[in-house]
Amino acid sequence: MNVLVTGAGGKLGRRLLPALVKAGHSVRALQFRTPIVCNGVEAVIGSVSDARAVRQALQDMDVVCHLATSKEDAGFFDTSIKGTFNLLEGSREAGIKQFILAGGDAALGIFFNPQPVPLDECAPLRAYPGYYAFSKVMEETMCRQYTLQYGLPVTFLRFSWIQDEDDLLCHMTFKEPDFGFPNWRNITEIPYPDGAGILLHPGGKPYKRHIVGVDDAVQSFLLALGNPAALGETFNIAAPAPFSYDVLAGYVARKLSLPLFEAVLPDYYDFSIDIGKARAVLGYRPRDDVFRIIDKAIEFRCSGDVRSSVRYGG
Repeated sequence: MNVLVTGAGGKLGRRLLPALVKAGHSVRALQFRTPIVCNGVEAVIGSVSDARAVRQALQDMDVVCHLATSKEDAGFFDTSIKGTFNLLEGSREAGIKQFILAGGDAALGIFFNPQPVPLDECAPLRAYPGYYAFSKVMEETMCRQYTLQYGLPVTFLRFSWIQDEDDLLCHMTFKEPDFGFPNWRNITEIPYPDGAGILLHPGGKPYKRHIVGVDDAVQSFLLALGNPAALGETFNIAAPAPFSYDVLAGYVARKLSLPLFEAVLPDYYDFSIDIGKARAVLGYRPRDDVFRIIDKAIEFRCSGDVRSSVRYGG
């Protein structure tokens, strides 16, 4: 199929492009800031906020994979609101056969709102404070309205926090570069130059949360693309199981011979993601649990590769 990818220079996009090419698709990437360097991919320069550029990029396409997003800055409106609208309107006019949205569990308020049961696809959209989570709700809402109003065939892939390179290792250790929430330096005075962190609720119970490896995120796109059973449906995409900070920190400490430290964070909540629908309908089989993600992160560091630059530490 002819596939247009937005946000192709980001963490997920740079992994998705070669996977789509390998699967036999003809791939076009809308290049905004980050240069697109991938064999077999046609890069066209433009922004999703430019309706004319979007219409041109959509010419002769069958599928849109909409990954472009903006984090905690005012650019979210041009990218996530105006950009998503331009893509939806252009896709309607172009007769796109499938529009795949890279959504996020931030739309469900994970970590910030009480989550007494695993979050499934019917969980209400109630973003936590901030531009990013708000934009994830707005993207889903606009896409759903285009399905209802115009019959645009949209597939919603709702991702947990995507991990690549040594992201999770950066998050779990008290050493720069700091990555993700929380930043250990903001919640502890422990003077270790390095160590593995156990995040605790007041009272001492370890936090639990859910993430997903980038390879499993890519897998979900390949399973959904061109799949009639995916049209009009939402799928949660996450790792095989959530993790507990005490267990994962212990694993990191053993692998890297690091001390353990504890940090208490009040006013947040455990959460887990139900991926049963993606397993049953798409055949999604996540391969990377948190231990394998850590192992891959250690391999990445040992390889001498340099972390890809990011504009947002999370």
